[in-house]
Amino acid sequence: MPNATRSTALSAILLLCATTAQAFDARLETTAGDDLKAQIKAASAVLEAADTDVTAPEEIIAAVQSDYRNLIGALYREGYYGPSISIRVDGQEGAAMSLISLPSSIQNVVISVTPGPRFVFGTARIAPLAPGTELPEGFVSGEVAHSNLIADASDAAIDSWRAASHAKAELADQSIVADHRDETLDAELTIDPGPAVTFGELHFAGKTTVRDDRLRRIANLPTGSDYSPEKLALVTKRLQKTGTFRSITLREAAELNSDNSLDITATLVDEKTRRLGFGAELSSLEGGTLSAYWMHRNITDNADRLRFEGEVAGLGSTTGVDATLSASYRRPATVTRKTTLVLGATIEHLDEPDYLSDSGQFTLGFEVETSPNSTFSAGLGYRYSEVEDDLGSRSFSHVILPIDGSRDTRDNALNPTSGSYFEAEILPFIGVGDSASGTRLFADGRAYRAFGGDDRFTLAARLQLGSIVWADYTEVPPDMLFFSGGGGTVRGQPYQSLGVDLGGGDETGGASFLGFSGELRTKVKGNISVVGFYDLGGIGTSALPGEDAEWHAGAGLGLRYNTGFGPIRFDLAGPVSGDTGDGVQIYIGIGQAF
Repeated sequence: MPNATRSTALSAILLLCATTAQAFDARLETTAGDDLKAQIKAASAVLEAADTDVTAPEEIIAAVQSDYRNLIGALYREGYYGPSISIRVDGQEGAAMSLISLPSSIQNVVISVTPGPRFVFGTARIAPLAPGTELPEGFVSGEVAHSNLIADASDAAIDSWRAASHAKAELADQSIVADHRDETLDAELTIDPGPAVTFGELHFAGKTTVRDDRLRRIANLPTGSDYSPEKLALVTKRLQKTGTFRSITLREAAELNSDNSLDITATLVDEKTRRLGFGAELSSLEGGTLSAYWMHRNITDNADRLRFEGEVAGLGSTTGVDATLSASYRRPATVTRKTTLVLGATIEHLDEPDYLSDSGQFTLGFEVETSPNSTFSAGLGYRYSEVEDDLGSRSFSHVILPIDGSRDTRDNALNPTSGSYFEAEILPFIGVGDSASGTRLFADGRAYRAFGGDDRFTLAARLQLGSIVWADYTEVPPDMLFFSGGGGTVRGQPYQSLGVDLGGGDETGGASFLGFSGELRTKVKGNISVVGFYDLGGIGTSALPGEDAEWHAGAGLGLRYNTGFGPIRFDLAGPVSGDTGDGVQIYIGIGQAF
């Protein structure tokens, strides 16, 4: 063997031997049951150090000495207040070892835990309580004395007082006594509610170019009204909604003013002024969709926003390519503190299976915050479109009055597991010239419920309703009518494959739509979930959804990978009923289907 090779091999052997010599063995000896044993293992820094091949003696001893506190905390949380804990390092009790004079190596660590008896609450009392306070269910005499329940009860009492306008409520005193003879724990807590508080002035700090008077108008802190954490959270939400700020922190003053009012300081940091974004979706039949936007935040130092968006859809499909270009301007706290001015303009080219349309639209409207989770908007606009379909070449000219309301209580818009979402749109259109007048109605309701251990399962349901009233569907632009099929309605059926049969092979959209979608989402492992779904859609010629309708349905399976900002979605679906399509369709995108 050459000298260089022999030297390299020898070095590797010596390094391996050194590493082996420094490795240590850690084991747990306990009389605890399986569940408690698992809690002890999860709390142990020593066992974690052994699993991650920590070898430095100072790190091992630090883990040993922290484990006395860690393990006692784990046992107290489970109601064991008389434990015996010994941690021996190469036969020596770890608590007696010094971090100054350490051994050169450590071979083994033995953790011995005797939990002792499990305690129950003897006395579990906290006072005074605000009306309507809900304490943790287990904080009751005779129940297992989990230590975390004491802190939870204190937090619940303080939060209730704060919700009742006592912003400076705090824990004034506590007495916690373990009686080892009776194996009980007495916990008595005293809350100091402090005085009832009103909102004082709102001050600003941080790095922002938005003027203070505009910030106060947007935030709309109700100075002089009763203090409420919900109202304070709403201030944060209003500032977030502008999209102007990277970070928003509200801090309550340490002391009350002489009139028991409480000043608030908002520390704001502006987001980058400009932003460019992109998106993509793919369907085996509808083709690919590419989208992009450019946004200018705080364009006039009023927390206003200018945004341009473009989208090209139907790439690679047999249905034609659609293109949309739009622009919008939003200025919060205009006219009233809760009103956002919205200007919008859109030009659109649609090459759909049953029609070809070129349209343009301009609207001026206002969006109003009606509650923390609800918004209402109304506007006035003009819409012009030129259409080619099975009814001929036509042009439409309308004055429109779009009205929209929504309520969103979902826990996460891209991956909801609880709550609901509802949106209703009313679009009166007044014909100019020969164009007909009428109203388009549409509603979209969604609900979510998680169940099972660790909320492993989520049941999601969606109901969509659409209707054209006071106008015949043959007199309405086809892009305002209703079709069914594709990713937004019935997966597994071709895009917009279900409409109204005019006879002779001619088709157009319907006067009404009724759609239902149901999903069962199941967590499999880590960030991976599977989904089973069923979609149903019906198109009718009357204004009443479901009346004299033609139906089709689709079903399939999907795979989700949660990225943190939203799941990547992959769905396979096929037709279940109806004669509008066959074969398997593929859908790929970001976020749940609904």
